[in-house]
Amino acid sequence: MTDEMLEDPRITAMGLFVEAFTGVTARLNVQLAEHGLGNVDFEVLVRLARSPGGELRMTDLAAQTGLSTSGVTRVVDRLERDGLAIRRACPTDRRGSFTVVTPAGVAKMHEVLPDHLALIDEWFTGRLSPEHLEALLSGLRTIRDAVRPGATSGVADLGRTTEAHRAA
Repeated sequence: MTDEMLEDPRITAMGLFVEAFTGVTARLNVQLAEHGLGNVDFEVLVRLARSPGGELRMTDLAAQTGLSTSGVTRVVDRLERDGLAIRRACPTDRRGSFTVVTPAGVAKMHEVLPDHLALIDEWFTGRLSPEHLEALLSGLRTIRDAVRPGATSGVADLGRTTEAHRAA
C-alpha cells in the first residue's frame, strides 16, 4: 500500500457518500420514529404508495428494498398488523402475492410526508442547486442500476411517476 492509495479520490468519494447517507438517515429516523415507523417500514410504504394501484409483488418489493424474502415477509407482517398494508393473492400465479397499501397506510403517508420532505429539503436536496441535484440523481441511478439491476422490477414507468411527483 502506498500513500497515494490512501489519497485516492475514490476513497474520498466513498467516505463522503457513507458519511452523508448515515448523517441524513439518522435525522430522518428520528422523525419517522415520532410517527411510529421504522426506516424499513417507511421505505416499503413509500414504494407501495408510489406504485401503480398501490401494490407490488412481494418479489419486486424485495428487489426494490434490498431485503430478503423473509425480511419482506416480516415487514409486511408488521404493516398488516398495524392496518397499513394487506396481502392479496396473485390471480395468475398461485405462488405469488401482492402487498397493497391500505387507506390507513396512505393516511399514514400523508401524516408523515410533510415533515419528512421538510427534513429531506433541509439536510439533503435543499443544499444542492437544481443542476447538482439532477446530476446526483442521474449518477445515483447509474450506480443503482449497476449494483441492483432488479430494483425497479415491476415498475416500468417509475421514471414517469417520479416526474409526475416532481411536477406536482
